[in-house]
Amino acid sequence: MPQHKINLPKRNEIKIGDVVWVIEKEHYGTDNYKQGIVKDILTSRSVHSRGIKVRLTDGSVGRVIWRMGDLQ
Repeated sequence: MPQHKINLPKRNEIKIGDVVWVIEKEHYGTDNYKQGIVKDILTSRSVHSRGIKVRLTDGSVGRVIWRMGDLQ
């Protein structure tokens, strides 16, 4: 995945309830993103090179690539 072309959101830009696109660990290196609603923010650091890790309301875990508001 060409993340050097993506401005990954910082932790303080992600809120519980946000609609986001994430990449799950098993899909790193692909374009197989998943959309969901943030239930928990799992990364404690303010930034991460692959994105802030979150748990979605469906229980899946992934790193935030985009917030829906950033796509408009």
